[in-house]
Amino acid sequence: MLPGVYKNVRKDGTIYFRSSITYNGKHISLGSFAAEQSASLAYEQAGRLLHEPSISLESYEDGHILPFSKWVSLLNFRDNGMYIKTPIYLFKRYFYYFFEPDDYLIFDIDDLFYYSTRTISRRGGHLFVADYGMQVNILSRFGIKNHAIKDRDYRFINGDSNDFRYSNIEVINRFYGVTKKENRGTTYYETKIHWNGYFTVGRYKDEIDAAIAYNKAASVLLTKGYEKQYPVNYIENLSKEEYQCIYKNINISQRIYNLKPLP
Repeated sequence: MLPGVYKNVRKDGTIYFRSSITYNGKHISLGSFAAEQSASLAYEQAGRLLHEPSISLESYEDGHILPFSKWVSLLNFRDNGMYIKTPIYLFKRYFYYFFEPDDYLIFDIDDLFYYSTRTISRRGGHLFVADYGMQVNILSRFGIKNHAIKDRDYRFINGDSNDFRYSNIEVINRFYGVTKKENRGTTYYETKIHWNGYFTVGRYKDEIDAAIAYNKAASVLLTKGYEKQYPVNYIENLSKEEYQCIYKNINISQRIYNLKPLP
């Protein structure tokens, strides 16, 4: 067999060839190929990537035997001494997660462990990872809800929506049904809830009060037979007693109380 190539047989009897390379004591799989020559080319290309400093991420072109994701992993190992299976390239305090040579996300180094073990996928303009069997929107790591709208509920401070460093993300509206607003220099929080259209629950000086008002309005609607699955605002750093006190005393629109129960 050619160097770095191993012959295998699938359950149906089909022969295929695996390629791998060892670098700095690390055994790295390069993939499976239909032909021995292709597996050998992958081995040769990986060797050049690992031993020729002049080859960079910008050197990648379509038609290479190794996919771009493997290029990223190999060059990061060569330059930074850490082999990562996902397409991550490290810098001092942050890293790039690549999709294509000119298409990548930026994360803080604190997120390295999380994304080194999870593959990011795109769907419908959103970014997801598989986490314990569930598809999780990566915005949830910043406390951003699935229904959130960019530039209304959160924003990228430097304008780059691919820069997911914590210092670059500002969460404007953290809670369901709550929107931060300003009027003549005064900030307030407006709470709305949906039944037969959106309805204003109230306006509040404090974001926590507005979030609890949403919970209270949802509870009233549920007791009247409105069976919509309203999400719950979970309030951290409040004791049970503190939450109950605010819940009891917060005012919500009288129209919600006046609704007739559904039959």
